[in-house]
Amino acid sequence: MVFTNGCYDILHPGHIRLLERSRGMGDVLILALNTDASVQRLKGPSRPFLNETQRVAIALSIEAVDAVILFDEDTPRELIAEVLPDVLIKGADWSHFIAGREEVESAGGVVMALALEPGYSTTSIVDEVVRRQQ
Repeated sequence: MVFTNGCYDILHPGHIRLLERSRGMGDVLILALNTDASVQRLKGPSRPFLNETQRVAIALSIEAVDAVILFDEDTPRELIAEVLPDVLIKGADWSHFIAGREEVESAGGVVMALALEPGYSTTSIVDEVVRRQQ
């Protein structure tokens, strides 16, 4: 079982490719999505752009994703400790801190930080939309 998580409030090709690569690491991919309240705490009151119901529906439509779980905490550490996946994956931009690392590794699992798809980030998309509106 493979586990990854994030806000995914503007889905882009980088997200899709990370999910596809993650799914290739095991038989089942669980995607944990931050709830709306959690996204707001982490990213500010103007986020998320799509609410959690919409984000869950979109994520479930992605072939690589087998299941979606919402979590309300700032990190999914408690959820990861409960699920104890065989493989825990985050994008390389989070390699400095991967919540649940200790729990997964102490249970014999593997933790990986995958390289991001160059040229794609939610922040850069938002910045470009704002720039075009000026």
